[in-house]
Amino acid sequence: MSRRVVGANRRRALILGSAGVLVLALVGGGVAFLLATRGELQYKTQSALRKALPVTAAAELEKRGVSLSSPLKCKDLPGWTKSKLRVSCTGTTTDQKSVEVLGTGEEKTHKSYYTILVDGRPVVENAHCLGADCKGRQG
Repeated sequence: MSRRVVGANRRRALILGSAGVLVLALVGGGVAFLLATRGELQYKTQSALRKALPVTAAAELEKRGVSLSSPLKCKDLPGWTKSKLRVSCTGTTTDQKSVEVLGTGEEKTHKSYYTILVDGRPVVENAHCLGADCKGRQG
């Protein structure tokens, strides 16, 4: 084999090796980015969710043209745990329609879901955020 062929093979191997390292670095960086941006729960405790939900739900309803006659009243739902948050809120609109709000959060998946019913009909279904919490996020 001539020196020229060996040199060409070496160059080709270096180029392919460099490209492989670059691909691995990009894939690894992408995985790291996804894990880092996976995020945490907006409200990390049952108490924090219970306190925030009436405010964020009222803001979400206001944004959708629904006014409340008084602040929502919230309580813990049976079966909540430290890692599975569950809150329910109730109230009435200014035109006397019932309002029900459900908020959940799961530590394991880092996901929250919110549903708002007005007069038994969904206004918000399984949203990941409500009100001001949605700035810069999809709701």
